[in-house]
Amino acid sequence: MDRNAATEDGTTDPGPGGAASTPAPVAEGPRTTLRPVTLADGPEFTARARESRELHRPWLFPPTDARAYAVWAGRLVHDDDRAGYLVHERATGALAGYVAVNNIVGGAFRCGALGYGAFAGCEGRGLMSEALGLVVAHTMDTLGLHRLEINVQPGNAPSIALARRAGFRLEGFSPDFLLIDGAWRDHERWALTQERRGPAG
Repeated sequence: MDRNAATEDGTTDPGPGGAASTPAPVAEGPRTTLRPVTLADGPEFTARARESRELHRPWLFPPTDARAYAVWAGRLVHDDDRAGYLVHERATGALAGYVAVNNIVGGAFRCGALGYGAFAGCEGRGLMSEALGLVVAHTMDTLGLHRLEINVQPGNAPSIALARRAGFRLEGFSPDFLLIDGAWRDHERWALTQERRGPAG
């Protein structure tokens, strides 16, 4: 799956002058842009993640230092079963959030699992709702996925509300589903298929 033409460090091929460039957006909305994660985004990403600890805990643990980011982003950039996108606010250029597509399976399944987070100051403003719609359209229409899942802890009301706004439907409950912060956590399973996409999807 050729998600973007990336060099070894995750940026796009160097231009005529030899300098690596930032990947072009894969999708744009009225308020946000969506572009692939690169390893070069580490300093900005980890700074925003550190600023957002209070917002994220106890639900999210995005990388907050260079080493953890290199592992996290390296998988998104190089593994065929993952893809990662950064959300930027168009008006300010601020890094507003991220969406990771994990466990991508092709063949007859054509499914992926979404994980996402907003950064402090960008939550509750509709930016991630727009961005999640862009991810749904990109992964289904461009990458050819048929089904997307969001697995979320039952107490994470903002994440559940975001999934619901994007058209995902609650399919079930998975006890002891993911190891998070040293404990196995229960999750609700939300899903969306091509057939269930709304007009805006």
